[in-house]
Amino acid sequence: MAIVESKAPAPVPGSTERSVGDHVADYFRRIRGGDLGSLPAIAGLVVLCGVFTALRPVFFSAINFANLFTQGAQVVVIAMGLVFVLLLGEIDLSAGFASGVCAAVLAELLTNWHWPWYSAILVSIVTGVVIGFVLGTLVAKVRIPSFVVTLAAFLAFQGVALLMLKNGANISVSDPVVSGIENRNLPIWLSWALLAAVVLGYLAIQLMRVRNRAARGLATDPLALIALRVVALAVVGGLAVYFLNIERSQNPLRVSLRGVPYVVPLILILLLVWTFILGRTSYGRHIYAVGGNSEAARRAGINVDRIRTSVFVICSGMAAIGGIVAASRANSVDPNTGGSNILLYAVGAAVIGGTSLFGGKGRVLDAVLGGAVVAVIDNGMGLMGYSAGVKFVVTGIVLLLAAGIDALSRRRAAATGMR
Repeated sequence: MAIVESKAPAPVPGSTERSVGDHVADYFRRIRGGDLGSLPAIAGLVVLCGVFTALRPVFFSAINFANLFTQGAQVVVIAMGLVFVLLLGEIDLSAGFASGVCAAVLAELLTNWHWPWYSAILVSIVTGVVIGFVLGTLVAKVRIPSFVVTLAAFLAFQGVALLMLKNGANISVSDPVVSGIENRNLPIWLSWALLAAVVLGYLAIQLMRVRNRAARGLATDPLALIALRVVALAVVGGLAVYFLNIERSQNPLRVSLRGVPYVVPLILILLLVWTFILGRTSYGRHIYAVGGNSEAARRAGINVDRIRTSVFVICSGMAAIGGIVAASRANSVDPNTGGSNILLYAVGAAVIGGTSLFGGKGRVLDAVLGGAVVAVIDNGMGLMGYSAGVKFVVTGIVLLLAAGIDALSRRRAAATGMR
C-alpha cells in the first residue's frame, strides 16, 4: 500500500512589526556605521537657535521668526534643485545667476510688456528649463566637465542679465500675485488648516506605507513610533504656526502682518513633489543608481546621459522659481539678483543638510534643513552686529565642517561595509 506523505502547508508571508527598541538600536547602528543622515544639520540648527536666542532674545521674536522664512526661501528653492545635480556628483555653478536671468525675464514681461502674471511666470520657468537642457546636454553629450560648463555659464549669465536690464537698470515688479509670494500671508484660519492638512497627510502616508509593506510581507514600523512622529510634527508645526500668527506689524490698525507667509506652502509643495519623485518613482531610483555607480547603472540599462541631462533641467528650473521668489521679496529685479552669495549659500545649504558632494546620497529635505541653518547663521549674526565678512567666514567654516563630516562618514561606512 502506497503511503501518502502529508505536506505541511507553505507558510504565508506575513508582516512583522518591529518594536520601537529595534528602531532605536538600528538608528544608532547606522550612526556608528557612518550614516549620519540629517543629524548634524538638526543638531546644528538647535544649537545655533539656542545660542542666538540667549545672546539676542529678539532672535526668537514673532517678526524675526517670520523673517527667517522669507530670507531663506530663495536659497532653499535653489538648493532643492542643486540636490539633484549633487546626487550625480556633478555641480552647477550657474544656478545663482540663472535665477537672476529668469527673474529678469519675469520682470521684463510683467512690467514692460504687461503680460499677465501666469504667462510671465510660465515663460520664466521655461527659460530655466531651456538653460538646464543646454547645460545638461553639454555635460552629458559633449562630455565637458560640469565645473567648466557651469563656470562659463556663471560668467555669461552675468552679462546676459546686464544686457537685459540695460547695463544696470532696476525693473520694478508690482504685480500683486508675484509680490504676494514673499510679502503676503495666509489668513489665520488657513494657516491652521495648512498645518492640519500637513499633519493628516503625513499620517496618511505613514499608514499607507505600513499597509503596503504588510501586504508584501515586509517589516513595518510600530504604531507607537508612527504616533510619536506625527505628534512631534504636530507640536513643532503648531509652535511655528502659533508664532507666525502673532501680530508682527508696528501699526496693526493700518496694516496687519499675521499668518504663515505664502512662500511657506510653496516650499512645502515643492518638497512634497520632489521627495515623491526621488523616493517613489523609477526615475528617482535611477538618479541614485547613476550617482552611486554610473557604469553599473549603464550596464543595467539606465540611460545615463538622459538622467544626467534631466538633473540639470530640474536644477535650472528650480533656479527659475528661486528667481521668481527673489523678485517677489525685493519687488524688483536688478543685475545683482541671484548674484552675490546666493549660489554659495545654496550649495552650502544642500551640503550642510546632508547631501554628499560625492554623489549617490541626499534628499530634497536636506536643502530645507541646510537652508534653515544658513538662514539662522545669517540672521542671527546680523542681529549681533557682525559684518558681512564675519558671516561669510562662519558660513564657510560650517560648510567645511559639513563636507568634512560627509567625507569621514563615507570612510566609516566603507570600513564597516555599510556602503
